[in-house]
Amino acid sequence: MPRISFSTILFSSFLCSAVAVDAQTLNMKDAIHTAIANYGTIKAKSNYVSASKQTVEQARREYLPNLTLAAQQDYGTINGQNGPLSALGGLSTASSGPVLAQQNWNAAFGALYLSNISWDFFSFGRVREKINVSKEVLKRDVNDLSQEVFQHEVRVSAAYLNLLAAQRLTKSQQKNLERATIFKDNAVLRARNGLIAGVDSSLAGAEVSNAKIALTKAIDLEQEQANRLGILMGVTATAFKVDTASINHVPQAILLADTNVNFKEHPLLKFYRNRVDVSNQQLNYYKKLAYPTFSLIGIFQGRGSGFDANYANNLNAYSHSYSDGINPTRGNYLFGVGVTWNLTSILRTSPQVKAQRYISNGLENEYELVDQQLHAQLALAETKIKNAMDNYNEAPIQVKAASEAYLQKSTLYKNGLTTIVDLTQALYALNRAETDRDIAYTNVWQALLLKSAAMGDYNLFINEF
Repeated sequence: MPRISFSTILFSSFLCSAVAVDAQTLNMKDAIHTAIANYGTIKAKSNYVSASKQTVEQARREYLPNLTLAAQQDYGTINGQNGPLSALGGLSTASSGPVLAQQNWNAAFGALYLSNISWDFFSFGRVREKINVSKEVLKRDVNDLSQEVFQHEVRVSAAYLNLLAAQRLTKSQQKNLERATIFKDNAVLRARNGLIAGVDSSLAGAEVSNAKIALTKAIDLEQEQANRLGILMGVTATAFKVDTASINHVPQAILLADTNVNFKEHPLLKFYRNRVDVSNQQLNYYKKLAYPTFSLIGIFQGRGSGFDANYANNLNAYSHSYSDGINPTRGNYLFGVGVTWNLTSILRTSPQVKAQRYISNGLENEYELVDQQLHAQLALAETKIKNAMDNYNEAPIQVKAASEAYLQKSTLYKNGLTTIVDLTQALYALNRAETDRDIAYTNVWQALLLKSAAMGDYNLFINEF
């Protein structure tokens, strides 16, 4: 059973992507359209759907009768013999002619022209069930494609949000480096003038180095996430410029109360339901294999021979002429109705029917498991939304307080009223607050995406952009 997971849209503190001066501009909807058009798995499943359509058409043509045309022209002898004859593997001849007292080698041309039509006009619904199986397979493949598109939309959206958050984090780290650099420059200048101890300038330099390392890590993680987004989009580009302003507001859908969620319409559940339907339809088809088949038969035959009608009395009454031998001079027709029933097929199909019934039960169990997982996923999404909104509302307060504390400590330090340790702690607190803010903003959208994935309604998320 394929594992069902939306882990790609879970929260993460480490979000990454790519950055470049001349990076291409990309919005969410364009990313989704490009990914659906380019991703290999989606293109493969589209081809599987096309193949299933042809299989349905092939199954429908099982209703057509068998129509056979045959012609053969031969040259040989026609010695007959009284006695039994068994053709083993088609290696023996079956020449027809008079039974003579001894062998002779008189040979002439002969020909046979045949048209044969046979139609299994009634087989207790076997052909109909085969068509129904093909139709269910087509529905399964169509829904498999739909759920793959849905899940890929979720994966690409999550990667896009991670990239967007990563670029915001990179900007925050750049601001932190700028503050640390200004702090260092002031410390070095004051140390040269003997206003502060020299160790303060060393500590300020260490803080700059730490800010540079943090920025490098942010850029590195950003590049990794950009690479992941490029893979999901099926493109080779690893640098994207995303719209950071698109998540500066709270999505309206996240504030709406849930209406009745119809999980039966979830793309994933529809696919799993179709798997059960295909198995049940195959079960019905296997049951039909135990029944007999009624057939209509029609044959028209023309035959030519180089041997004359009185050849039995006159062994010289034959011709070596090719045209005499292939000219049809006799014809026969036959119409009939037949029934065939292999009684041992009842014994053969019985285990097959039982096996298919067990398969249907197993697929039903898998369907129930996925249904349980989606209900649990929705409950988790609601919790994530509440937590994300709490952090979203708290983040500006933290940033404001940290900014004021840093401004206060910076002013006090410049006037020699506090230590560099206090200033460094304020700088760290401000950087942490800005990082938490960037993650909190993104996590609100990630929570909505998680809910959208659990409900099977991607429009709930994408319509906010």
